[in-house]
Amino acid sequence: MKRNTVPLCLFVALVNSQTGFAQEVVSVGEKKNVSSQEFIEQVQRGNPELQLYVQEIEAAKGGRKQAGILANPQLSTQVGRSRVTGAGLSGEGTAWSVSVMQTFEYPGRITLRKAIANRDVKLAELGLNQFRLALKAQANVVGFNLLAAQTKAEASTEVANRLQELSEVLVQRNPAGVAPLIEIRVVKSAVVAFRKKAIEANEALQSALFEANLLRGQALGTPLTIMSMPVLLPSPPPMADFLDSARSNSFELRMREVELEQQNLSVKLRRNERWPEISVGPFVSQQDDIERQTIAGIGISLPLPFWNRNSGNIAKAKSREIQAETSLYLSRLQVDRSVMEHTLAYQLRLQELGQWGSDALEEFKEAAELGDRHYRLGALPIGTYMELQREYLDAVEAIVDLQAEAIEARGQLEVLTGLGPEIWAMKEKEL
Repeated sequence: MKRNTVPLCLFVALVNSQTGFAQEVVSVGEKKNVSSQEFIEQVQRGNPELQLYVQEIEAAKGGRKQAGILANPQLSTQVGRSRVTGAGLSGEGTAWSVSVMQTFEYPGRITLRKAIANRDVKLAELGLNQFRLALKAQANVVGFNLLAAQTKAEASTEVANRLQELSEVLVQRNPAGVAPLIEIRVVKSAVVAFRKKAIEANEALQSALFEANLLRGQALGTPLTIMSMPVLLPSPPPMADFLDSARSNSFELRMREVELEQQNLSVKLRRNERWPEISVGPFVSQQDDIERQTIAGIGISLPLPFWNRNSGNIAKAKSREIQAETSLYLSRLQVDRSVMEHTLAYQLRLQELGQWGSDALEEFKEAAELGDRHYRLGALPIGTYMELQREYLDAVEAIVDLQAEAIEARGQLEVLTGLGPEIWAMKEKEL
């Protein structure tokens, strides 16, 4: 019987292309094989989005500086001709006037504007701190997703290669009879299915690599491998502790509180704006016709608040204040809900993973290899052998998915409570 080598070559070439084409681009100064902690540090150094939040703070500081500056004085000048006639006297000459007016706002207005601008700076700083905490949690999740994709791709490729080798061995035996021939066909059909799984796993690995490089500000094709190490999941404190920490330290709630303060100041500012600005300054005028006449003095101007009492803007600011109060109330409910949901998700996955221990993946791998050896010796039926290989891949996928979901829930709780890893107990359980 002729060996089917072309599909095997295509499969090997495709898998190699999925895992190896990223070697074309190498980032100078970055290691290819890094630990999870090293990956997080790379993300914190190189994430391009971080600069947006830094510049938002600088922009808010610029607005605060501008809020306390007086308006520039206004220079006004007039030049013309003056003519005097009557009573037997007449004359003509040049007339001109110059004035400089400085506008002074109603007392307290600049202070209110500066207070509002200070809240803008505080919001920008809270946004930056929240992003840094969320970025660290996201880097932890993305780094583990890359490691999980590596594990799945290795397991899928291992099983596909194992079945391909077995298929070639069975064909070389030149079996006689219907039963051995059907057995060969069963193995070959399984090879096709497991090849497809291996290709999909390697595609997922490449997608995880793209996401990891994008997060750390590197070229998408830059080679990167996360070193395998035990997954450490800390024991969670009581849910009440999570809720208390979130209500006191959540960046989301603190930002809503600052926005409410800002809207309260905005209402005061709009009420202050009912009163007019006053412009004061010296003026001088001269008229040179029959004789030279000079007038100098102090001028004062202000709008008379007859029709516009700023009532529309005051009503608008009050509505914005009520919206801010409602937003804070809803945010508190949403934070409580998110804390409860992620705490429950973390506890359930931690409990499930605790039943298997840290060496579960290695045990499943050894069982798959043991089954392969016994099948070749004739001690294991084909149905049991196929089921064992299939269940091995399913178990790998289930365990790494549970670990990834637990890590994601842990990161969300760290962000929601605003304390990061400090919220966890110091004792960690290895899973």
